[in-house]
Amino acid sequence: MSADPALRREIPDATVARLPEYLRTLSRLAEDGVASVSSERLAELAGVNAAKVRKDLSYLGSYGTRGVGYDVEHLLHEISRELGLTHDWPVAIVGVGNLGHALANYRGFGARGYRVVAAVDADPEKVGQSVGDLTIESLDDLPKIARARGVAIGIIATPAHAAQEVADRLVDAGVTSILNFAPTVVSAPAGVSLRKVDLAIELQILSFYQQRRDDAPVRAVENHDGERRNGETAARR
Repeated sequence: MSADPALRREIPDATVARLPEYLRTLSRLAEDGVASVSSERLAELAGVNAAKVRKDLSYLGSYGTRGVGYDVEHLLHEISRELGLTHDWPVAIVGVGNLGHALANYRGFGARGYRVVAAVDADPEKVGQSVGDLTIESLDDLPKIARARGVAIGIIATPAHAAQEVADRLVDAGVTSILNFAPTVVSAPAGVSLRKVDLAIELQILSFYQQRRDDAPVRAVENHDGERRNGETAARR
């Protein structure tokens, strides 16, 4: 059941950040032939609580059916539409090193509504080489490329020192959505959506939790020994 789109509330950033996870979970359910899913099951698979799922989906105007849950295919369509995945978004990758090559060769973009239309690099020795189905073009030609191919999203896959210049060039070329893979913070003017993916930070967060898991048995033994010694001391009193 969906509400009138005109009555939908503004969607909070935290909800937007969870929608791709719901989308991925629902896609797996659809592939398995599941027709409907409860908020509890969707929450379990997506790693959140059921109340949060219901709240998030209410922003889309989707409330499910009591005793049945959510129609998987319908909810997939609703979330895809809200995320803009029913559009065709031309993407330009700037920086064709190892990461840029991997991104340009990734076949999953097209299935999700993202069409990589350009691979751009500042190194003249790379210009003219092939990567995936593309020919690497010069960074100096970025304004012409963006204009001619309607580039909507720019991906920065350069070393850190070049990232800000590339961001500036993308903005000057009229690109208003930027995904930054470079290991540094870049800035963009108001009106430009900028997202950062820092693999080093994600690895550091994982190492934090891994260390806590590895230390847990040691802390448990230390706590047990401390309790035993305290018990022996109390018994001698």
